[in-house]
Parts: sequence; structure tokens; C-alpha cells
Amino acid sequence: MSTADLHTCTGAYVLHALPAAERDRFEGHLADCEACAQEVKELAATAQRLGLAVAAPPPAELRARVLQQITTVRQEPPRLPARARVRAWTRSAPRLALAACLAAAVALGGVAVWQHQSAEDARDRARRVEQQAAELTAVLAAPDAKTVTGPVGGDSTGTVVVSEERNRAAFLASSLPDLPAGKTYQLWFDDKGTMRPAGLVAGGGRNEAVLMDGPVDGASGMGVTVEPEGGSPRPTTEPIGQMAFPT
Repeated sequence: MSTADLHTCTGAYVLHALPAAERDRFEGHLADCEACAQEVKELAATAQRLGLAVAAPPPAELRARVLQQITTVRQEPPRLPARARVRAWTRSAPRLALAACLAAAVALGGVAVWQHQSAEDARDRARRVEQQAAELTAVLAAPDAKTVTGPVGGDSTGTVVVSEERNRAAFLASSLPDLPAGKTYQLWFDDKGTMRPAGLVAGGGRNEAVLMDGPVDGASGMGVTVEPEGGSPRPTTEPIGQMAFPT
């Protein structure tokens, strides 16, 4: 390996791809070559960041998009004498190849991080749903659970299950009718005449079982109103159903 060849080894050295003898010689070269030492430092930092990325398959359309864009970008060569151009290309080709690989890996790493975050968000939502289902089951199966049933708008009925020990309540609705667009059913705790938000419930003729939001905390009953989509901090309509908690 000539002295000129040593300048082309930065990428292979960072990726631990040099044979032992060449690695030793290149490390000796680094002590005297400030340019190669700086290049090794920068490439090593980039490789370290790539190593922290979460691996994930790239989108199927990424390869086709990259190949399409490559055809529209022209690489202008430096204006050097012919002999100098040969020397410059011989020295820079491995670095350009490594830089291209690192750039592609960075792009894929960004996709991987995005995919990882999306998957983590989905897992968080699944965990919350699972936790709510477990808490709902615990209220319904509580040894001290008490129930009361009453009408909720027209031909629909609702049942409230209260567990004083768990300090939680559940609401079970049967065949709540569809509401106009932009409207929703909202549950309330009745704190001695003051209504406290306790969650939303869907309609559409389905049987719904939901864990009411928040603790019972001595509420005397509950109510159901029709509110704007997303709910309200205070009732904006008269209750379509009200039930006192069993004692």
C-alpha cells in the first residue's frame, strides 16, 4: 500500500474493514495526517448515530423514487487537468461511495425512527384500551357492585354499576339511537346537583359498556346528555336520562 493509497482508507477503517497489517499502518498514518484524522472522526460519528437507529424495512416505493431522482441530477466533475482528475477520483471514489451509503442509511434511519414511533404510539393506545377493559371488568365483577337501570331517551335503556370499594362506576347502554353529525352522548356524575364530566359513549343502536371517567367520590347519581362532538365541561342540554346510585 502506497502513501497515496493510505488516504483512501478512511471509510474502510471506520467500518473495521482493513486487514490487521493495513490497519496498523493506517493508524500510524493518522498521527501525521490531519485531513484523514478529521475525516475518520466525522465518519465515525455518523456511523455511531446510524447504529442507534431502529432497523425497519424501508417503504416499497423508496427504491423507485431514489432511482427516478438519480436520473435528474447531474454530477459535475471538478475542472482539473487530466492527470490530476485521475488522482483526485482515485482518492475520493471510496469516500464518495461511503458518503452515499451513509446518506442512504440516514434516510432509511429516518424512516425507521418514524415507523418505530408510529408502532410505539399504536402500542400505547393498545395498552390504554387493555387497561380500561381490565378496570371495567373489575368494576362489573366487584363483590360490592350494585346496579340500577333506567330509561335513556326514547326506547333505550341504561344500567349503572357502582363499586364503592373500587370507587368507580360503569355505564351499560342498550340501543342508543344515532345522533346528528357533530353530536355525542356524554355521561355525568351528579355531585349533589352539580354535574361532573364522566366520559363519552357512542350511539348507533349498539350495546355499549364503558368505564365512567374519574372516581365516584360520593356522587349521588349520574346523567346522560347530548353534547357537541368532543363533549362539554358543563351540560348544554337537558338530561335524556338520570339515575340515582343505589345505596
